[in-house]
Amino acid sequence: MSGKGLDFKRKEVISIKDGKRLGFVQDVTADLESGVITSIIVPGSLKLLNIFSSANDIVIPWQNIKCIGEDIILVEI
Repeated sequence: MSGKGLDFKRKEVISIKDGKRLGFVQDVTADLESGVITSIIVPGSLKLLNIFSSANDIVIPWQNIKCIGEDIILVEI
């Protein structure tokens, strides 16, 4: 995967359904064979209570990403 995945970590994720700010991209997942990004991961709301838990993380499939801007990513979830 190229450095493009790393650029996602500076972007805020916002739901287009209700305008809710979901947080900033924490990680991306990719198909190792093709190098194509398959989803982005945003920390869940309980992350503040337990910083080591990933159980509440929001995994957003690539097909749910509607627009990637300079500062934000619009998603439909």
